Amino acid sequence: MSELITNREYRIKLLKDVIMDLHRGKSVDEVKERFREVVKDLSHDEVAAMEQTLIQEGMPVEEIQRMCDVHASIFKESLESKQEPETAPGHPLHTFKLENTAINRIISGEIMPGMQTLKAAGGDEERQAAAKLLESFKLLMEVDRHYQRKENLLFPYLEKYGITAPPKVMWGVDDEIREALKEAVNLLTNYEPDRKAEVAEKLENAVSRVQEMAFKEEKILFPMAIQTLTQDEWYEIYRQSDDIGYCLVKPAGEWRPQRIPLEETAKIPAGGKTGDLLNFETGTLSPKEVELIFNHLPVDITFVDKNDVVKYFSAGKERIFTRTAAVIGRTVQNCHPPASVHVVERLLQDFKEGKKDSEEFWINFQGKLVYIRYFAVRDERGDYVGTLEVTQEIGRIKELKGEKRLMD
Repeated sequence: MSELITNREYRIKLLKDVIMDLHRGKSVDEVKERFREVVKDLSHDEVAAMEQTLIQEGMPVEEIQRMCDVHASIFKESLESKQEPETAPGHPLHTFKLENTAINRIISGEIMPGMQTLKAAGGDEERQAAAKLLESFKLLMEVDRHYQRKENLLFPYLEKYGITAPPKVMWGVDDEIREALKEAVNLLTNYEPDRKAEVAEKLENAVSRVQEMAFKEEKILFPMAIQTLTQDEWYEIYRQSDDIGYCLVKPAGEWRPQRIPLEETAKIPAGGKTGDLLNFETGTLSPKEVELIFNHLPVDITFVDKNDVVKYFSAGKERIFTRTAAVIGRTVQNCHPPASVHVVERLLQDFKEGKKDSEEFWINFQGKLVYIRYFAVRDERGDYVGTLEVTQEIGRIKELKGEKRLMD
């Protein structure tokens, strides 16, 4: 066994050297030839371990992100030969893979031919090709739901097992893909014939990155996940997936671990608890009443404790931002894209040091004016206990004028 461990550590060191050589400016071909024998039997867990070690040694996530597509091309030959995990219809991984198939079908069957037509056409035919491509790219934008399920359901469970580097890197790349697709839709919406070459290049880049991500999911992320997560954890992901939605296709069936009979699944509680009454200074409530009150507030609430761990979020009927039960117990830093983590950490640090007691932002999000407030929660001695996030859609409130009596 010690020989296997030593060999694995040696291979990971060499794989790290691959990335470092690329980082120093060596060409892909140079690195590929030098390490061809090393990577020919590469496993997904070695890729994950390599990324984890690089981050632990201080390499910024953004650097690994920048090299992500390059080193994927080096490892592609080896990874393509690996057997994909067997999953049943309705299993979360089966659904992820169905979506990837649908995504690739749109790209190969609609977008790629449409781009060829766009390049060759002129006049009205060119504009018609751009309009048709726009519809296809709008469909492709549904990949956001695929990424959201991955980031908000699958990643939290991987992190509980100490697998943090691949999710951070992948989330960063997901965000870059989202931006590339948004730009593609904008260019096609406001299509300008004299920018045809530029538009075509950006469209090709966007779909290429979507395809590369699907490849990395199926050859690295999914095999790693199927070997790591328990059946209970997969079932929790399955149960919560509907809350976020799906990309282009629906699950191929219902799924549950074989040990859970169908009639028992309805008995598994979605949340809440029973217990003694809770006595407050201003009244007495049962735990169920507290939960219902929070869920009926006209705002979304999330609480992060003093250790930056997400402890609670309200479950109103129409949440503004996606929250799933998988985030409970997850550090708040891992709940945000890598590009915005520094803002979160600065805010929390200001609260902990007593420099601030609150902060507020307002943004336009999916046609809504969203007001976001953060409050430092302190106990009776003034010690920091955690941070409360309160989110509210205020478009209608902002438009109010005059007054309305209670019974008007």
